[in-house]
Amino acid sequence: MPIYLDCAATTPIDPRVRDIVVRYMDADFGNSGSRTHDFGVRARRAVERARDQVAAVVGATRGEVVFTSGGTESNNLAILGLADYGLRGGRKHLVSTAIEHHAVLEPLRWLEQHGFELTLVGPNRGGWVEPGAIRHAVRDDTLLVSVMHVNNETGVIQPVSEIAALLAGHRAYFHVDAAQGYGKELASLRDPRIDLISVSGHKIHAPKGIGALIARRRHIGQSTGRKAQGERPPLIPLMHGGGQELGLRPGTLPVHLIAGLGLAAELAVAEAAPRTEANCRFRDSLLAALLPLGAVLAADPEHTVAHIANLSFPGIDADDVIEALADIVAISNGAACTSQSQTCSHVLSAMRLKSGQIQGALRLSWCHMTEDVDWGQVAQAVGKLRAGHDKVR
Repeated sequence: MPIYLDCAATTPIDPRVRDIVVRYMDADFGNSGSRTHDFGVRARRAVERARDQVAAVVGATRGEVVFTSGGTESNNLAILGLADYGLRGGRKHLVSTAIEHHAVLEPLRWLEQHGFELTLVGPNRGGWVEPGAIRHAVRDDTLLVSVMHVNNETGVIQPVSEIAALLAGHRAYFHVDAAQGYGKELASLRDPRIDLISVSGHKIHAPKGIGALIARRRHIGQSTGRKAQGERPPLIPLMHGGGQELGLRPGTLPVHLIAGLGLAAELAVAEAAPRTEANCRFRDSLLAALLPLGAVLAADPEHTVAHIANLSFPGIDADDVIEALADIVAISNGAACTSQSQTCSHVLSAMRLKSGQIQGALRLSWCHMTEDVDWGQVAQAVGKLRAGHDKVR
């Protein structure tokens, strides 16, 4: 089997997480809404423990965690859930970036089609948005600012702490899609000025189908003073029936998935240092092997997370490289959730990279569980591909 290098698409489940998921599917299978017997009580305790575990990663409290089906639902709830409040208050301006995931861009576009005004800020050539450009785009009637934490295609870390600082004193809500950075880049997400944080479980070794939206209460000094102390963001649900999750996300809670997410979140913090060290070692080996072959990076490693690299081999199409390496490593030519589309990456286009680099872009992503790669074998395969390409040319 090839070595899996597509962890930005999804990570392998941690065996310890798998064990707790099975436990709450098999032995402790109760409904957390059942309060008349021990099965329900144990399930409820598992959910509340997971709520604490998920909240602790970003310095929040259990009452600020809403469990969802994943990052996409969390993004939709954060963005569309504020629309009614914005309409009632006459605040219909939205600010985001041109490099967001489609799970952010599409609900923003939907609001734009229904009476809101949207400003998208482009990145610099390094792949990150300038904090000052975001603040310049904000107006008195801005309802929401939404900026991703880590770009899913390039791995570039966005300056969310600096943006949060520039939003001090403004009443706009600040949302961060943290699917790629939650549990990995810890410090910036703990900024109390970030009102809404989207979390995806399967990016941190939990199962697919579980995530969270962290909706922080605002306290005096974080807004203009028009908000009462400790008031939650004024979200409304996208679905109705049941009243679970603060009335924002109805339905029977998937206790087994929630418990898995909770443990995965706790482990991510407890093991943050050795995981980062392992990822950095892997990245160093990758770059040492591929840069001498002529690989060109889309972004400076100094500004990216340690587990994602976007690169290309000049003159060689991405699909040809993927095919040549298929028996050695499993890699992606972009975001897996949009790979069925043959259109160019909106992220790399927004960075104003050359068309050849965009067409040849490969995303390699790994984790602390990734096996060692035979880079000599990779170099040999790429070398043959390049020789064949040069011969044809």
